[in-house]
Amino acid sequence: MRENKIRPVALLVAMKNNKILVIAGYDYHKKENFYRLIGGGIEFGETGKEALKREVKEEIKAEIKNVKYLGLIENLFNYEGKGMHEIILVYKAEFKDKNIYKKEEMKILDSRHPQKAYWLNKKAVLKEKFYPEELRKLI
Repeated sequence: MRENKIRPVALLVAMKNNKILVIAGYDYHKKENFYRLIGGGIEFGETGKEALKREVKEEIKAEIKNVKYLGLIENLFNYEGKGMHEIILVYKAEFKDKNIYKKEEMKILDSRHPQKAYWLNKKAVLKEKFYPEELRKLI
């Protein structure tokens, strides 16, 4: 993440039964575990939908379909001791490969720190540190 710049981001709400696909993260400065959705930065000249498809492919080698826009969130936060600012486009989608729904966890392939994505019960996720917190209204 870049400091002192607004970062456009696209995030995926993926559901199976009453579970949400989340990434478990850790802030070394706050010494805090948290969850977030799969997705990432929107590059110049790329739509949010295109960015989401690319990011999901980069992160877990999966393709998505039936992408639907859910909303926009402005997120001001601190991560690793630095002030951050994101404009987040949130989308709902399905995986083309139904086997993704059978996996309990998936390694995140393009992370600086070892991370995994998990299918976690929606109620459990919403009780934990889940960022950005405004996502709770959209899922």
